[in-house]
Amino acid sequence: MPNLLIFGLGYTALRIAASANALGWEVHATGSAGDLSFDDVGNVKLAIAQASHILSSVPPVVDGDPVLQSYGEAIRASSAQWIGYLSSTGVYGDARGAWVDESAPIRGRRESRNQADRDWQQLSPLTRVFRLPGIYGPGRSALDRVKQGNAHRIDLPHQVFSRIHVDDIVSGVLASFAGPPGSYNLADDAPCSQNRVIEAACDLLDLPHPPLLSLEAAELSREARAFYSENRRVSNAKAKHLLGWMPAYADFAMGLRALSAITSPAIANAPPPAAIAVQL
Repeated sequence: MPNLLIFGLGYTALRIAASANALGWEVHATGSAGDLSFDDVGNVKLAIAQASHILSSVPPVVDGDPVLQSYGEAIRASSAQWIGYLSSTGVYGDARGAWVDESAPIRGRRESRNQADRDWQQLSPLTRVFRLPGIYGPGRSALDRVKQGNAHRIDLPHQVFSRIHVDDIVSGVLASFAGPPGSYNLADDAPCSQNRVIEAACDLLDLPHPPLLSLEAAELSREARAFYSENRRVSNAKAKHLLGWMPAYADFAMGLRALSAITSPAIANAPPPAAIAVQL
């Protein structure tokens, strides 16, 4: 039986775990929703030794990657046949709206994130690094921000970004189990401005569009302002070609329409409805 060990059982990793479990895999994980304590070194190292697949979704901190610092050598020495890391397209930095693929230099504004991406690539020849743009899905989308009154439209007409539905991350990670190692962008096919996404969410909810504000007038958090300081279109061609992966939600409109049909909180927080068949 394949055995998947996940470091950090957050929003995306929970759905990966649910799909692997539905396929009959044994799944173990650190984190509050997992069955392992990150600091229980003995049991975590035992789980590493028994795992056929190891995935980290733990983000780096200022002084490095916690998983690599604590367990990097154990992972490197393990008999796992697959190692994965959820990174960010933020490692590309600002591309002034141009397309970027996996050959683009790593020059993001957060050096800890850049270094973690490099370190996971260098950890093992089996590593798959998944660079993810803005993640949305049930309970975490423009629809939710509009409903909560937290949506903004910012007067930056040339700013664009890419995004990915959480279930398309799941299918991309599972597809990579039978694909070659390397770095992969998992993004949808249609980068566009944040304003278009917010407007589409408002239209689906039959609510007025928020006012168009300058960046200064919006009084955004430092993190939100940093988001608007970067401008890029992320290519997913490599994942399509080498993994045979295709996003089910090729653009934000498809994703939002599917999410707008979810009305029950129980459904909104449920794992993916079906696992993806994987040829191992």
